Amino acid sequence: MARHCTVLLAAAVAVLLVLGLVMLATISPWVTDEKDLALRQAVMAVCGVVAGLVAARFPQDPLRRLAPFAYAIACVLLILCFVPGVAAPLYGSNRWIQLPLIGNFQPSELAKLVVVLCLATWYARWQPGVGSFWRGFVVPGMIAAIPLGLIAIETDVGSALALAATVGAMMFCIGVRLRFMLPVAASAMLGAAWFVGNDPVRWKRIEAWTDLETHKLGTGMQQWRSLVAFGNGGPTGTGLGNGSEKFANLEHCESDFIFPIIGEELGLPGTLTVVLAFVLIAMAGYGIAMQARDIFSRCLAVGITSMIVVPAIVNIAVTTAAIPNDGLPLPFVSYGGTSLVISLAGIGMLAGIHRRARSAVGLPVMPLKAEKRYAVRL
Repeated sequence: MARHCTVLLAAAVAVLLVLGLVMLATISPWVTDEKDLALRQAVMAVCGVVAGLVAARFPQDPLRRLAPFAYAIACVLLILCFVPGVAAPLYGSNRWIQLPLIGNFQPSELAKLVVVLCLATWYARWQPGVGSFWRGFVVPGMIAAIPLGLIAIETDVGSALALAATVGAMMFCIGVRLRFMLPVAASAMLGAAWFVGNDPVRWKRIEAWTDLETHKLGTGMQQWRSLVAFGNGGPTGTGLGNGSEKFANLEHCESDFIFPIIGEELGLPGTLTVVLAFVLIAMAGYGIAMQARDIFSRCLAVGITSMIVVPAIVNIAVTTAAIPNDGLPLPFVSYGGTSLVISLAGIGMLAGIHRRARSAVGLPVMPLKAEKRYAVRL
């Protein structure tokens, strides 16, 4: 299987892309003022495939050198989300900006990939200090903390938590000591609990989640209608295009809640196909990380895979009411150009890592005089 990771990765992503375009085509006629969702998504998919092909062939050394500049650009774009005239607030959140020729752009999606790239670059530069407190934990934590904080105060808490989980996965896999990570993780969870408890909007979501039937006409309406959609579909589904919840009953069914529409119209085969595709992406992505020939590629592969899989897990958990409501799109399936292009670029980077690893197999090792080797747990 290790030899075919890129094939599995490409096949799983292709299935999700096609399924997403088909579902958006059935949803478009019923979404107010948005009659061409599938066409727009198809255009962004083409742009994303081009970005992925470029990323797959992009040399590794220039990529590492460009990481600090990309980090600065990502932070500036996140700050622009609060600048009047550039920011494009929507649904009470400052997650988008308006760019010439591009339109609405979500900087947090770019920031996630940039943070992963910068952490991989840092750990590759300071590989011997991975187990130290400052170089292995504090400085990388500060690198991730600035974009994380900017994303969180945009009220995009879901993306911030997903990025935090991705950073934690990278640190754990690279070998950062647990005695550094666990106290910070516990403190972060306590801080998050305090924040949610003192935020009326999010606390109402918690209360609605604990009793959806009581709040089905209020805060818990989305998750309630989501469960209704799954119930309508049953094991076999109502048939493509025959779902009823997209008729203005289930809000944001084209983005955050597209998974219930799949369940309603395609039934269990449709939902299991989505789950299986993300399982294959996780297996292929982490398999590529295990085959990588250097620490930079390994960190990058772990980070990109987690960046895609974690939001998918959260989205499926939210739409099935396993956790409280928090808006995160389903990668490759939900409507959203920024997320789609960045995710496909990440897939291209994974394919490039695997290609370089495969081309290096069988090459003779030429030891250098007084060469030092460092073992890194992954």
